[in-house]
Amino acid sequence: MTETIEFRRARRSDVPDIVRMLADDELGRQRESDTSPLPESYLLAFDAIDGDSNNELVVAESAGAVVGVLQLTFIPYLTYCGSWRALIEGVRIDRKVRSMGIGRKLMAWAIERAKQRACRIVELTSDKKRPEAIRFYEELGFVPTHEGLKLHLKSS
Repeated sequence: MTETIEFRRARRSDVPDIVRMLADDELGRQRESDTSPLPESYLLAFDAIDGDSNNELVVAESAGAVVGVLQLTFIPYLTYCGSWRALIEGVRIDRKVRSMGIGRKLMAWAIERAKQRACRIVELTSDKKRPEAIRFYEELGFVPTHEGLKLHLKSS
């Protein structure tokens, strides 16, 4: 299934596969709703991402199946002399094809895309409860230079 991997912008029809991958672990099951039909909020979020030139929801596709996903957000900063950063979020690889190099290829693609957009920094966060993911990112050259903090807001 993984001989040929193509990376492309996600389509609205990919959203169910993306949500399935996002929900396919202990942490994801706590915060995602992989139901049929999907909650409309996922499609509204997709439309907002897709309509924003500084956001790219990217899927890895093999043999017509979506096997990976990540979101790239390009952020202008005044720091580093007014440079751009790329933020990588929501990285997931389908459980059926993990450990086959797809994640490495997807991340290399994302880093190259950040270079194309003249980004000075590529950053990401990973939950501390995902030590394997953190090791993976460190193997790719990411270093833990900052402490990340989050404030979860209650939805209204």
